[in-house]
Amino acid sequence: MAGELAGQVAIVTGGGRGIGRAIAEAYAAAGAAVTVTARSADQLADTVKTIERAGGRALDVPGDVTRREDVDRVVKATQDRFGPVTILVNNAGVAWPFGPLWEIDPDRWWQAQAVHVRGALLYTTAVLPAMIERRGGRIITVASIGGRSVLPYASGYGVAKAGQIRLAEHVAAEGKAHGVVAFSTEPGAVVTELAEETMADPAAQKWLPGFVQALAGLKQAGNAAAALAKSARFFLRLASGECDVLSGSFLTPDDDLAALIEEAKAAPPPPPMFGRFARA
Repeated sequence: MAGELAGQVAIVTGGGRGIGRAIAEAYAAAGAAVTVTARSADQLADTVKTIERAGGRALDVPGDVTRREDVDRVVKATQDRFGPVTILVNNAGVAWPFGPLWEIDPDRWWQAQAVHVRGALLYTTAVLPAMIERRGGRIITVASIGGRSVLPYASGYGVAKAGQIRLAEHVAAEGKAHGVVAFSTEPGAVVTELAEETMADPAAQKWLPGFVQALAGLKQAGNAAAALAKSARFFLRLASGECDVLSGSFLTPDDDLAALIEEAKAAPPPPPMFGRFARA
């Protein structure tokens, strides 16, 4: 299958449903070989069947993003089938726990950090060596506007997303000399299964009724398919190389990417951080 991602090899975590599935299908349609991974084997298998029926190449490898042995197994299976990974999408995530810090279970709160931050870290460090060696690669992390603002009673999600955003910035800074780019993103207002789970969560209903109502309003508007397609197109642009000059940025589907690219090209290089302590 020819396309703008022809010859690329991608891994998409949380690729069995929602935004992850839409990204995987868009990448495959653009010519990439795609591995989808999540804990739900049946959803992954269905994603692969859909991609293959459309003429694309895909592989499903179930695994838990928080388990290093699972991550290594997914990366190895991808390399064995398709070759070195050139695109990584850190998409796996959870919305819970909801509630005030003095009431939530700290272990469950920490589990949310493991899914978002440890998962992104494990996959990033697993694919980076080959990217560095080949002097190229793109790592795209599905974060959230929640990582840049405070929503009371959603601290687990917000802190985890803030960690993902800063991790992507470090990947971009350290990978720049080696041709590796990284982005963190807000995927847009898309009602997916994760949103459905949030709306059904009693704690979310209790502590975030306005947020739950907003999600319900989006669902009632019936624009889920269009929003998902818009999000997938956005992630395709990030994977294509068009936006590489924006490496390290937090980007959203509503951004004027063309304008941001031109601004970045015209801007002078930023001064080194920490003065004489920064490496050239």
